[in-house]
Amino acid sequence: MQALSQLPLEVARSINYVFADIDDTITTEGRLSAASYSAIEQLSEAGIQVIPVTGRPAGWCDLIARFWPVAGVVGENGAFYYAYQHQARSMLRVFAATDQEREQNRIKLARVRDQILAEVPGAAVSADQNFRDTDLAIDFCEDVAPLADQDVLRIKAIFEAAGAVAKISSIHVNGWFGEHDKLTMTQRFCRDVLQVELDDLMDKAIFVGDSPNDAPMFARFKYAFGVANVKDFKTMDAFPKWVAEGHGGEGFVEIAQRLLTARGSS
Repeated sequence: MQALSQLPLEVARSINYVFADIDDTITTEGRLSAASYSAIEQLSEAGIQVIPVTGRPAGWCDLIARFWPVAGVVGENGAFYYAYQHQARSMLRVFAATDQEREQNRIKLARVRDQILAEVPGAAVSADQNFRDTDLAIDFCEDVAPLADQDVLRIKAIFEAAGAVAKISSIHVNGWFGEHDKLTMTQRFCRDVLQVELDDLMDKAIFVGDSPNDAPMFARFKYAFGVANVKDFKTMDAFPKWVAEGHGGEGFVEIAQRLLTARGSS
C-alpha cells in the first residue's frame, strides 16, 4: 500500500464519486465526528457525490439516506440500497432478495444465531439487530469484551457451515443467505440511480474502507483507499492501493481534503 501523499494530483482532481464504508472508516471509535460529517458535506458541495457502503442496518440506512448529504446508501453488506428522492419526497428502496426470500432467510438465521450463542461464549447479537432486515450481526467487540481471533473465526465458520455468507468487519461478523455483497449492490446502485455502469466510473470514483468485508471493493476499484487501521489486518482477500495516515474518520477526512485541495488547484 502506498501513502496517500503518493496519489497523483491529476487523479485526485478527476474524482467525482466517493464510495465509503462507515464503521471505523467515516467514524472513529464508534462516533461520527463533526469533521467527518463536514467532509461529506464539503465533498457534496464540491460536486463529488458520496455513497456510504456499509454493513449497518436498514433502519440506520433510512436515516442516512434521508438526512445525510449523500446520493444514497448501500446497507447490510449489499442486501439493499436506499436513495432518497428529494423532489418527490420519497425513498427508493431496492433489495437483492424478494420479501418471501427474506422471510425464509430470517428463519434460517435464527437457527444459526442460537448455535453461535451456544458455542461461542462472550459473543452477542449486535445491539442494532432489531433494525436489520436481511442479515444477522454478531458482536465481537463493539458492546462486548473483545473476543479472541479464534472465536471470531469460529463464528464465521458456523455461518458458513449453515450455508450462509459471512464477513468480518471491524466490530461484527455479519452473516446472510444470498449471493449479494457490497460490490454487487454498488453495481446495481450505479446502474439504477447514477444511470451508469460502475466499470465506467473507475477513472473518477474511489472507495474508502478499513476491513475484510471491504475486500470485494478494494479488489474492484482502480482507486481503492484505506484508513490507517486497515493495516491492523494482516490477511485479506484484497488490500487498498493507498492508505491514509489517520485512523478511522481522521483518515477519511484526510482523503477528502486531498480530493478537495486538488479541485482547488490549477
